[in-house]
Amino acid sequence: MARYIDGFVIAVPKKKVGAYRKMARLGAKVWKEHGALEYYECVGEDLEAQYGMMPFPKLARLKKGETVVFSWIVYRSKKHRNSVNARVMKDPRMNNPDFQKDMPFDMKRMAFGGFKTLVYW
Repeated sequence: MARYIDGFVIAVPKKKVGAYRKMARLGAKVWKEHGALEYYECVGEDLEAQYGMMPFPKLARLKKGETVVFSWIVYRSKKHRNSVNARVMKDPRMNNPDFQKDMPFDMKRMAFGGFKTLVYW
């Protein structure tokens, strides 16, 4: 069965990866409680591109002292994603002023997109 994916690429200061992990754990809990099928947050480790490809650091326009976080959330369908995200956005844990003011990255530099599945194995 095909799935729908929300994908993210985020530049995170290396010194704030621990704070990001804490925030991501809360995000994972909230999204899963509201119906997301899978939730992944991955921090860059081997970011050297080969074969003429663009490296993630260039794509994310990393500044000195930053790393890339590559994340995705899996849903049954786009309709399911919209339903889950509507509940997540109403969840008081996501609207906590402390949560929003202590964001460990610059939201304006986060890339986001919704993707329909092309190949599902």
